[in-house]
Amino acid sequence: MTHDELRQLEGARRRTLWALASLRPGDPNASDLLAILDGLDDQERNDTPCSDKLLDLIEVRNSVSVMRHYSGIDIILERTIPQPWRERFHQASIGSTRLIDGPYASDWDKFLNEWEREMQHLQTHRVAQAANSKNG
Repeated sequence: MTHDELRQLEGARRRTLWALASLRPGDPNASDLLAILDGLDDQERNDTPCSDKLLDLIEVRNSVSVMRHYSGIDIILERTIPQPWRERFHQASIGSTRLIDGPYASDWDKFLNEWEREMQHLQTHRVAQAANSKNG
């Protein structure tokens, strides 16, 4: 997957997750958003070679280097963030304040915590959709 394709995919994922965040699980308006996210997941799986298994959240958290900037603020070294996580973080952080040498480590932690919460919310939506399909 090219950098432009990854940027587009993760931009679409970010916009869809933000839209989904405003809906309660079971809301019929979530169906289209869930279909978009399923399509993005399929595209990512099809474009990622098997040897490039995506890292889970704990592995990603542990792989990123944090350093103390001379300003006294902890920053992360972006080059240590594996893709697609680097692009996911970038998409979620557009407009955020950062130092020239790197983003704030606290923003990285906030992103990872929010990602985990978003994935739990997404799973709740999928469970509710499956229950609605079964009952309807």
